[in-house]
Parts: sequence; structure tokens; C-alpha cells
Amino acid sequence: MNKKKHHARTRAQESSNAIERMYITMRHLFNRGFYKPMGVSGETLREALLLLRPEIYGSIVDEKAELEGLLYVVDRLPQGIEECMFINLTSDEGYSNSHFKPIIPPKRRRNCYRIDDEQMNIEITRGRSEIYDILTHLTFMFVESHKISKRVLIDESGGTTRDWIKLEKAVLANKKLTQNEREVAITHTANILGRTFDELSFVYGQFQTPEQPERLLHIVYWLGKLAIEEVINNNKRTITFSPVLRERLGHHIHGEIWADNIKNTLYKNDLLKRPIHIISANMHSVMNTLYTPTALKSMLAKKTIFQVYEELSKKENETLRDKVTNQALQNGMIYIPDASGTNIDVQIFDTAKLDLSKTDLDIHATDEKSEMPIIFVMDYAFGEQAYETIDELLKPALIDSKSIHLNIASVSIMGKAGILEGGKGDIMIPSAHIFEGTADNYPFVNELSKADFEGDGLAVFEGSMITVLGTSLQNKDILKFFYNSTWHVIGLEMEGAHYQKAIQSASKVRKTINPDVKVRYAYYASDNPLETGGTLASGGLGTSGVKPTYLITRKILQQIFNNQ
Repeated sequence: MNKKKHHARTRAQESSNAIERMYITMRHLFNRGFYKPMGVSGETLREALLLLRPEIYGSIVDEKAELEGLLYVVDRLPQGIEECMFINLTSDEGYSNSHFKPIIPPKRRRNCYRIDDEQMNIEITRGRSEIYDILTHLTFMFVESHKISKRVLIDESGGTTRDWIKLEKAVLANKKLTQNEREVAITHTANILGRTFDELSFVYGQFQTPEQPERLLHIVYWLGKLAIEEVINNNKRTITFSPVLRERLGHHIHGEIWADNIKNTLYKNDLLKRPIHIISANMHSVMNTLYTPTALKSMLAKKTIFQVYEELSKKENETLRDKVTNQALQNGMIYIPDASGTNIDVQIFDTAKLDLSKTDLDIHATDEKSEMPIIFVMDYAFGEQAYETIDELLKPALIDSKSIHLNIASVSIMGKAGILEGGKGDIMIPSAHIFEGTADNYPFVNELSKADFEGDGLAVFEGSMITVLGTSLQNKDILKFFYNSTWHVIGLEMEGAHYQKAIQSASKVRKTINPDVKVRYAYYASDNPLETGGTLASGGLGTSGVKPTYLITRKILQQIFNNQ
């Protein structure tokens, strides 16, 4: 008789358990209505995050401060949040009609409002994934703030080190520092953070904004100041969830308004019964691919199409982008800026108004105008919001009390994702989506294949992809498990399973769209979290994302027009 072996828990199992605990805790705190992140109520969340040690938060468990993780987080939270004792998560409750000026973080489109010196309100319109994202970032930020307080407090009455006094003086001067003053302040701040002068000098410019040239000093000072308040006077920072948010969450309120507006626009333009091809992508690649050959014809005489795409992606070339946009608006594109709160803008392309012979895509389409495709491009959804928006969009349109089923011919999803083999800019073609933390899996027939991208100079990987609950909660141990196990996971992203769940329910169960609807998924790598220094916190793609973005876009459009 074989003796059963006692298996010690692996780091991957511990990490998986920590993620599960974090989500259960966050739901509990949301239902409770408020909590204090650095108090007893936030203890489980802090412990789970420190056990998990996500790659994106780098040295969170060390005594020294984590600079790349801090930059990643503050770029996704509203400016000034480090000064606030009270952070209130709300639904869309009318603040846009008030005197409060919206603050939009540079790397996350969400409306935030500074109510007074102590309070920041953050509007949640993208569902639970957005709440998880914010709470995780805030937990990290508050843990970092207590590292600062530990290094500067020298007694229980609130006495502080000379470094802290000097930092305070520099920040409260409230002016742009001279080179000499800045280097003195960096010296003191480096001591406070347990980092070298070189390390701080290197990231200083990355934190700077035109309005706040000394932003890093400002953030460190206010994080430390509020942490000191918590330690000395027990004035704990508090996160609250508004009653309206708690009541509305999960009811597809914003998604329904968004989808109804789109269906009404299609109806008014007599496009509702034409074959509709949905593409979830950015707001430039489809438009640029269709209209650049006409709008920038003279430029293409000197450069290749991919060199022109690269020029269009540069911040300074707004004039070029305007030329392409104007060409599109005059030849079949309808632009619908979001007014629903989803933060998902939309472009609708009536290809019957487009001279396809002037594109460089080698495409042939029907001459029958009633069968010419309508290309519907929606900006990226965020996590669970992907299900809400696509689920509502695929429902029949209600026009003059009549239910009209949409003629959805295909759904294509392209975007950025983390890769587990390869590097930034490589392409991933999924064959299934696995939903992290559950046994849910969504295999599908992908119209795109590895062969479609061979010979283009980029590495291409085919296999399963995992839809994670949050990119900021992944560590190497859990990712290595998915990569090395029989799941054969090639990458991770946040929306795939949610999109496919909505497509399957509409096509196979509800029968509101064609049961044989074609689906295409392709992603390009924004980072490799298994590589040291390869996480999202290490910086953006730059121009290395241009080629894979447009290769995927061109292939999707070729398949749409050539009826593959």
C-alpha cells in the first residue's frame, strides 16, 4: 500500500490563494461600505498583497521604497490623491454638472474630483475590475507611505529626522527648484527612501509634469506626512463606497446607455441591417489603415506604409493625424464620443462610402452596397466591463417598439497583453481563454492563425491565454505555473474571457446573433512579467508596438473584406 506524500504548498499555490483572499476581502469591504486601509479592516488586504509580492510592485516587501511601482500607480490615480485622508469611490452621481473640475489620470480614463483639501472622489463606471484595480494600487501606495514614516520618525511624540525636515522645507516652498536645490532635496529624499542618489535622479524626470516639476518630492512628502499622522495621532486614511455605487454595481447601467446610443446611430444612418463587423481596438489603427494611402499619398511616395504609421504614432505629428481623421470623416466614418460613462469611444465605418481600390490591403469586396461591411470599432474595455458592453451590444435593437436583431458577421479583439515567452512587440494568437481563479475556460475557433503573421519579422506564439483578475496581482510563481503546466498559457490579459462569454451567450444560448459568428483574437506583447525589468512598470512600448498593431489590424481587415 502506497503511503500518501505530504505536499508542502508551492509559491504558486500560496499566490493563487492570496489573490483569492484579496478579491473576497475587497468584495466584503465594498459591501460594508468603508474601511481603513492601514487599520484592522485593511489588514487582510495588506497581508495578502505582501504575501503575493506582485512583479509590478517590485520591492514592496523590502525596507527600501519601490520607485517604478510607485510611478506606475500614481500615473493611474488622480493627481493630488497622496494628500487626501478620505477617498470616496462613487458612481456617476452628477459631479460633471458641478463646479468641481474633473481630474483624469494620465494612464487611466476615469473622472476624479477633488472635493476639498482632504477628500478625493473617484467615479467608477467600468465595474468591479476598476474597483479592484484602484484598491490594489491604494494598498500598495499606503504600504509604501508607512515605509517612509518608519524611516523618518525618531520618537513616539512625532520627532523626525533632519532629512525629513529638509524635504518638508523644499516641498512647502512650493516653487520650481534650481538644479542645486533639487539635488540637495534628492539627497535627503534618497536617504528617506533607502535609495541611491543615482536611482532617484534617474526616475525624477519620469515623475515630472509641466504643472508639477517637483512631483516626486511632493508625492514622497505627502505620503509620509499622512502616514506619520496615522502612526502618531491615529488619524487613519479612509476609503468609502457611496450608497449609489453599491446599489448600481453589476446592473449594466452604463453599458446599456452606451449600446442603445450606438444602435440608434446605426438606425438613423440606415446601417442597422448591413453586415456588422465589431473590432475592439484603439481609436487610430483601423482608421489609419483605411485612409492613410489617400490622405498622405505624397508622404507614401518617400516612405513605406509602416514608416508612415510610425510617424502618425508620434505625439508631435498632430497635423498628420488630423489629415487622416478629416479624410475619414468625409468618406464614411462616424465618430461617437462616449457620453455614457463607459469611457469607450466608437468609430463606425460605412465601407460603401470608401473607395477600396485606393487602399493598399489587396482586398476585394462585393459590389452590392447593401452587403458592404459596416466596421464598428470600439475603444478598449477594462476587465469585466468587456462583458457588460458586448453583452448589451449584441442584444436586439429596440426601434419604435420593434425588436431588430443585428447582423453581426464577426467580432475581432486586438490589444496589448503580457507575454510569457518572447518579448515586447511579439504577437500572441489565442486558441482559448482561461479565467483566472476559476475552472472556467472558453475554447474557440480563431479565424486568425500563426501562419497569417509568418514572414513579417516578428515572433508569433499560439496557445491558451489567461484572463487575469488584475494585471497588478501577478507574480512570477503563478505565471510560471500557467506557462509550464498543461494549460500551455502563452500570455495574460484582462478581457478575453469576458468578451468570449458574451459572444457565446449571444450566439449559442440566446440566439440573438448568428450562431456561426466568426471570432478573431490577436494580441501584441506590452511586457514580459517573467523577465526581470520586463513588467509594465518598466515603461511603455514606444514605437515597438506600431508594427504588430498594424500587422494585426491589416490582417483583420483583409479577412473581413475577403470573406475569409
